[in-house]
Amino acid sequence: MSKNKLRKFAEMETFDNVFQCSAADSDMTMPYHLAGKWRHEVFGNDNPLTLELGCGRGEYTVGLAQMFPQKNCIGIDIKGARMWAGAKQAILSGTRNAAFLRTNIEFITRFFSADEIEEIWITFPDPQMKKATKRLTSSYFMQRYQKIMRDRGLIHLKTDSPFLYKYTLEMTKANGYELLKSTDNLYKTETNNPILNLKTHYEQQWLDRGMSIKYLCFRLHHKQEFTEPEVDIEKDTYRSYGRNYNVSSQKQQMTTK
Repeated sequence: MSKNKLRKFAEMETFDNVFQCSAADSDMTMPYHLAGKWRHEVFGNDNPLTLELGCGRGEYTVGLAQMFPQKNCIGIDIKGARMWAGAKQAILSGTRNAAFLRTNIEFITRFFSADEIEEIWITFPDPQMKKATKRLTSSYFMQRYQKIMRDRGLIHLKTDSPFLYKYTLEMTKANGYELLKSTDNLYKTETNNPILNLKTHYEQQWLDRGMSIKYLCFRLHHKQEFTEPEVDIEKDTYRSYGRNYNVSSQKQQMTTK
């Protein structure tokens, strides 16, 4: 591990807005000590909770918290070095209604109680085209979200992936969720919406690459049975690139195809 990452991990241990817990830390079958208590013990208020799943550098977590001071926002990710950026920004800017939880999203039901979450944002997750249960918008994860969300709570998805966008649309249809909004070209159709114009680090990479951004929002009403969509969806034909990838050369490749 690089010295820079070690420095960030050490600094995060001193942040009062970061809570870290991995599968190896303790018995993951037991409720987390803050489950049901986030609003009062962490934020000191009774405002509704919004989660950003796969928060990366936390741009949405901090951005939403600043835009909506009447909401408490928690970014969740397993990548601590990335999370450091958002946690640091929240501290430096005095954004007291933003916090971060470092853990695997699969264990999310351990960290929150029933009806504790009002809203979830899923921002640019891996589409996981090979295995449905790994997709953050699959019925597998909807069962987990339902256990911690209020009935008819809002779920938002922003993605560059045509596959994940289409899959999620089919998932909402198969389970009868109320679809409130969907677009396969966000910055063409929602130019005046300040919430949707918040951009993550990875989102800007896709925009620089010439990709259109997809968005949808639906209500997760409580139900007993869940259905996984049985439809064939064309797989994405591109992959993300590493930190040293030459974006301009990729654009040229795309235009010459």
